[in-house]
Amino acid sequence: MAWKLKSYRELIVWQKSYQLCLDVYKTTRHFPKEEKYGLNHQLRRAAVSIPSNIAEGYGRKTTQQYIYGLYLAYGSLCELETQLMICYDLGYMSEENHRKLQISIEEIGKMLKALIRSLESLDRNP
Repeated sequence: MAWKLKSYRELIVWQKSYQLCLDVYKTTRHFPKEEKYGLNHQLRRAAVSIPSNIAEGYGRKTTQQYIYGLYLAYGSLCELETQLMICYDLGYMSEENHRKLQISIEEIGKMLKALIRSLESLDRNP
């Protein structure tokens, strides 16, 4: 393995995505009851998937498997972003809360892309 961290928990991108997940859970507590099995469930599932896939990829045997986990995390991040836009447009969250979550999503997205690029270059040049 090309990475030297003792744990995925040391990754700033994991820490930030974990916090984003907590923020999404706090936000969805206030959604209408009829969304319990709709957007509420979808948002939480996508949010949990981001740090989970980062952690799972880190724990895999090869760099390629790690990269695959990071791509899955990025896909879930994009899914979450879309779902939050829908929630905002439906009036389920404030502009301030949506903006805060959007800033986190953009930051995590940039970090995931940078980590993927870094690992891909290490994998090409062992």
